[in-house]
Amino acid sequence: MTVQTVLDFLFQLAPKDYAMSWDNVGHLLGRREAPVTRVLVALDTTPDVAKEATALGCQLIVTHHPVIFNPIRHLTDADPMTRTALHLLEQGIAVISMHTNLDCVPGGVTDELARLLDLERVEILPNGAQPGVIRVGEVAPTTLPEFAALVKARLGCEGLRCTDGGKPVRRVAMCGGAGMDFIEQVMRSGCDTFVTADVRYHEFQEVQIRGLNLIDAGHFQTENPICTLLRGKLAAAFPEMEVLLSKHGDCIRFF
Repeated sequence: MTVQTVLDFLFQLAPKDYAMSWDNVGHLLGRREAPVTRVLVALDTTPDVAKEATALGCQLIVTHHPVIFNPIRHLTDADPMTRTALHLLEQGIAVISMHTNLDCVPGGVTDELARLLDLERVEILPNGAQPGVIRVGEVAPTTLPEFAALVKARLGCEGLRCTDGGKPVRRVAMCGGAGMDFIEQVMRSGCDTFVTADVRYHEFQEVQIRGLNLIDAGHFQTENPICTLLRGKLAAAFPEMEVLLSKHGDCIRFF
């Protein structure tokens, strides 16, 4: 197995063409032909994840969030993230990141979120000619507190932020990670409830006035389930390769 072998498989799961134009996905760090016997799957390439991969003897990290996102103006030890990149290069550890292509593709991030929350008759809201990141589905009619309790339990949230739009929960939209850029599309879909993350105060106010229930379940919690799914798919595809799941979780704590 090489980094290229794993990259080819991951692009079969989530083709690069599904990524949004502003995104940075694929093989982002390290040598493409380097051999791989052990992989670590994580949501982010943080300094702690880099140390974890080194301690475990991994040659590759597969993440959801890109290890390199904005243009690099220097590659020195001047800040934590470039130090992390340098550390990985020095240790011979490559990084592959599957971001918005994994959000959009059927069976990806938001579909896994819909599965965990028991949505039925799930639809993909398109983004032009390709699938978008929003999924819409139905649940048996319930109250917002009851549905929020389900979300909290299934996603392992320490807490939720919610606003009550005054409607029972029946038709639910969801977007893993920060999804408020798609709020107008959600409103047009006829949903009564939206599950996403990174919602701002005035956004809560606005959607409540417009009659939408809104649940902010956390960026990490709405996306991290894809790591377990990726780990399983990689392990099944490459039984001779050891695939590990990072033990590092959300950086946000509730007190």
